[in-house]
Amino acid sequence: MSATEFDRTPVQPNQLQPARHFAASYAGEHAAGTEFVIGATFVAWGVGTSDILWGLIFGNLLAVLSWGLICAPIAVKTRLTLYAYLEKITGINTVRLYSIVNGIMFCVLAGAMITVSASAFRELLDLPPQVHWYPTSIGFVAIALIVGVVVAAIATQGFGVVAKFAEVCAPWMVLMFLVGGIALLPTLVAQTPGVESISSWSDFKLIADTHIWRDSQGEMGFWHVVAFAWICNLAMHGGLADMTILRFAKKSSYGYFSALGMYIGHFLAWVCAGIMGAGAASILATTVSALDAGAVAYQALGLAGIIAVIIAGWTTANPTIYRAGLAFQSLKPSWSRKKVTFVTGIVTTIIACFPFVFTKLLDFVGLMGLILTPIGAVIFTEHYLFPKFGLTRYWVKFSNRQISVPALATWILALVFSAILNVLGVHLFFLLVPAWIFTMVCYTVLARSVGAATAYPEETQADNAAQETRQQAEQQFLSDSVASGDTNHQKHSLSTPLFSLCILCLITCFGLSIATLNGGLTLEQFKQALIWPTLVYFGAAIANISLGSRQPG
Repeated sequence: MSATEFDRTPVQPNQLQPARHFAASYAGEHAAGTEFVIGATFVAWGVGTSDILWGLIFGNLLAVLSWGLICAPIAVKTRLTLYAYLEKITGINTVRLYSIVNGIMFCVLAGAMITVSASAFRELLDLPPQVHWYPTSIGFVAIALIVGVVVAAIATQGFGVVAKFAEVCAPWMVLMFLVGGIALLPTLVAQTPGVESISSWSDFKLIADTHIWRDSQGEMGFWHVVAFAWICNLAMHGGLADMTILRFAKKSSYGYFSALGMYIGHFLAWVCAGIMGAGAASILATTVSALDAGAVAYQALGLAGIIAVIIAGWTTANPTIYRAGLAFQSLKPSWSRKKVTFVTGIVTTIIACFPFVFTKLLDFVGLMGLILTPIGAVIFTEHYLFPKFGLTRYWVKFSNRQISVPALATWILALVFSAILNVLGVHLFFLLVPAWIFTMVCYTVLARSVGAATAYPEETQADNAAQETRQQAEQQFLSDSVASGDTNHQKHSLSTPLFSLCILCLITCFGLSIATLNGGLTLEQFKQALIWPTLVYFGAAIANISLGSRQPG
């Protein structure tokens, strides 16, 4: 990866990344330590089993479609970061304001991930749970600082290193949620009258209805689950923040790799985290809400669970800090991306010492998406709808404006509109669609009245010609790469004995959980055994990636 990471210019064809990087990145980023928190929160909501499962299926589908149909096509078409493209649409001063807000939001979110990783050490060092907005343990602060520095150092290396880190961690990380849920099912079976084993869907549903997702007929229901699953990463897909990542994709269809994150990461992880939370609460004779991620993972997975929580926090914090660094670096393009990202990581680490977001995570991600998404709607409107309405795309750039009053006014009005709806009783999770529609209409009307209706034939022709030339060169490069068989690296990395050893370790981990489910192993035996294939997996995976990266092509 280039040192500059093409912060201001389109990504060059020779720097486009293969599909496996995006598959691993999405699967790893969305199987995070916070999934333990969210999975447990669903249990506390009092929503029934069927509503939880079907709500997650439908809501995650909406999220995947948002990535695949909105974010990825714009990213691949422009090959620009969100900030560089936003500058073309709204002017540099608008971008600066947005970058500050966006960067702060991502810093806080990444801080929550680091808090989760740091919480894993609580079980090993006997530290008190961090349940307040402020830290109550010097030991926790020290651990958060150490974890944060490591995460920041990885993020400064750029998207390539971040993706490789996820490529190593993602398969094992996702599996840990699955095997943890499977291994704790016998604990719940033993406490369910009339069920001796899980031999059918009805057996599982009875256990789930009794111990995990108990329908309390409360405020939260099916549509709340759907809406949360959709807006959980709203800033990334609806707010177009993932243009920063997807600009490296060879095809816009790579946006659909988000399905790995949504269904293997979110759906599977949230369901299994709920099972683990209920099982851990049963073992410790407490409630799910009283447990943090470290406690749940340790009860389900032992030492491997501690590693899982640490790694899960890292795999999400890494790309989040990377996004935040690009946001702040866009304030002054001459700043070094690496230095800005590292400073951003340090600030994020300090935030992680104060677990205020961790304690209100669901509300924060909803609020974050709501604040940032109007800008994504502005970009979507100008990119797709302006040409259809006879308005000039990039009219702010062509008229040499430094700031877009229509964009800023629309952003503010959209937030006011959302606040009014919320005061009137519309739940935070249900504000996305009306806010998006309001933004599109408002921005179109305001932009038309200020200058978007003015034609700039020469500037438009020059911009279209430049884009066409770049895209033709890119297509030629990709065609030549396919013709020359430039896939040696991938074939090498997928055919080594080390790769086979990684697969064997993952199969072993899964086999241990099945043996526990069938009564062949006790939970304690499972936890003691699980750490060994875990350690072998990471040794083999890191070696395989390192050797593969040295291959030509």
